[in-house]
Amino acid sequence: MDWIAIASGFGIGAIVGMTGVGGGSLMTPLLIGVFKLNPAVAIGTDLWFAAITKSGGAWAHHRHGHVDYRITGRMLAGSIPAALATIGLMHFTGITKGWAHALTFSLGIALLVTAVVVAYRQAWQALGLRLERWLPERRKAVLTVVAGVLLGVLVSLSSIGAGALGATLILLLYPRLPAQRLVGTDIAHAVPLTLVAGIGHATLGHVEWGLLAALLVGSLPGIWLGAQLTKAMPERLVRALLCVSLVTAGLKVIH
Repeated sequence: MDWIAIASGFGIGAIVGMTGVGGGSLMTPLLIGVFKLNPAVAIGTDLWFAAITKSGGAWAHHRHGHVDYRITGRMLAGSIPAALATIGLMHFTGITKGWAHALTFSLGIALLVTAVVVAYRQAWQALGLRLERWLPERRKAVLTVVAGVLLGVLVSLSSIGAGALGATLILLLYPRLPAQRLVGTDIAHAVPLTLVAGIGHATLGHVEWGLLAALLVGSLPGIWLGAQLTKAMPERLVRALLCVSLVTAGLKVIH
């Protein structure tokens, strides 16, 4: 076992436990910057990391009745076909330098967008409430599928978006959804999406399985500790540190 990988998994797990976001947003830049993985391999490895670590959370939310399967189904109706189409395009064209650049650039943009989402998290609900008058149920259903398509493409290209961005899109479309159901629905959507995208990347040889195992060994106790630390650390401080990390990583990846 690589102790650096275990320690890295522990640190990322702690951040996820404290904030609920940041796993994919920080794991992929870490895999590229510290472990020197090719961007495509880093993305594929992170997708499997996300699918496995979030599956336990999805099951827990399901047992507590915190998943709105109507919203989850609508998002998956858009995200799964979009993910399959994106992976299929990669298979068809081959991972050329052009694709490598697209993967890296989309990763950097996704990191910066996630930083904005995390920084202004409370403002999205207010915006969603204002948009309600223009969003009848039929229009919401269509827009939810469209949101799924956007997430399917972004997650397949960058491994980022299923968490913080997914929750924000749900909040914009369903601003009256209780917080527990918002989180549970977001995680329930993220697990099958990251798994499908992860399988797609695995068929392209984009997963470092040994490193993934070491990261998972560290992440599980890290998530538990992070959940305990949320009681002691001010949320504003944790959010600020996460935003700084996301912006720094995003700018570094783009350049």
